[in-house]
Amino acid sequence: MAIKIRVAAFVLTLICSAGTAVAQQPSRPPPPAPDSYEGHLAAAKVAAGFDFTGLLARVCIAPSTPVGADLTAADRGIWYAPPFKVFDNLYWLGTKIHSSWALTDRDGIIILDTLFNYAAAPEIVDGLKKMHLDPKNIKYVIVTHAHSDHDQGAKLLQDTYGARVVMGAPDWDMIAQGPDMPGGKPRRDITGVDGQKITVGANTVTLVTTPGHTPGTLSMLFTVKDHGKPLNVAYSGGTSIAGIVHDVAALAVYSDSQRKIARAAAATGASVILSNHSEFDDAYTKVRLLAARQAGEPHPFDVGAEAVQRYFKVADECAQAARMKGTGY
Repeated sequence: MAIKIRVAAFVLTLICSAGTAVAQQPSRPPPPAPDSYEGHLAAAKVAAGFDFTGLLARVCIAPSTPVGADLTAADRGIWYAPPFKVFDNLYWLGTKIHSSWALTDRDGIIILDTLFNYAAAPEIVDGLKKMHLDPKNIKYVIVTHAHSDHDQGAKLLQDTYGARVVMGAPDWDMIAQGPDMPGGKPRRDITGVDGQKITVGANTVTLVTTPGHTPGTLSMLFTVKDHGKPLNVAYSGGTSIAGIVHDVAALAVYSDSQRKIARAAAATGASVILSNHSEFDDAYTKVRLLAARQAGEPHPFDVGAEAVQRYFKVADECAQAARMKGTGY
């Protein structure tokens, strides 16, 4: 009997001790206020998940890191990538870092962004030819914004093939007022406005003005086909906040634009997100995954409508985090 009493007392002591230990454990800190630097950063991390870690890193964590600006034609071994057919009517003509795209139809080609001058001919012109497409059929070139990694090839395509060049008015002004460009400045041509439609054959690109990255940034909506199946695309025209990270007003405009293009993408049911930097949409990686795609497997660029919305949520929350942090970068 005494042994049983001692055992029971010992067990009771253990239970009481465990309860005391649980009671003494420090409580979790409260979540950060939603409209704080920590709150917006946390929201961006949740939205990114494992799908958009590159986007999170470049916009939230290291927004001022330049990418590819110091490369030249002599560095071809670093930046060159072969062209690839991504959808029935869309080809990737990018470098390992930056992207140019060709939306194709038997009536002509629409080029989206034009790379640095050193890459424009080998990637876009030669890339089209490798894909058995004729650069002479380029009808329009849509430049999302007037930064050298996206606009320097425009004059080549304008002068050589008579392509019409589309850009936002403020960014046309940036080019006109800015220094000389490698390859030359394109002649001012079509001013892109919100809701404008650029059509070649069966392909129509709808422009969405999304200022912030630059004052005249253009994003886009269009449809591609995967073995005949139509998929809607949201194309983010300007993602980095490097140039505006200390400008609270510009960051607010940027956030508004991310919400605007998110709403426009949702209205079309866009399930594909594309951009002009491979670090944001993983284009360079995904085209290589696409090469190994087996019959019946999902398309690596078709991430789903919910993921497209999360992409823009990441960009929005990162800009708001920068706004709250002020000049801390």
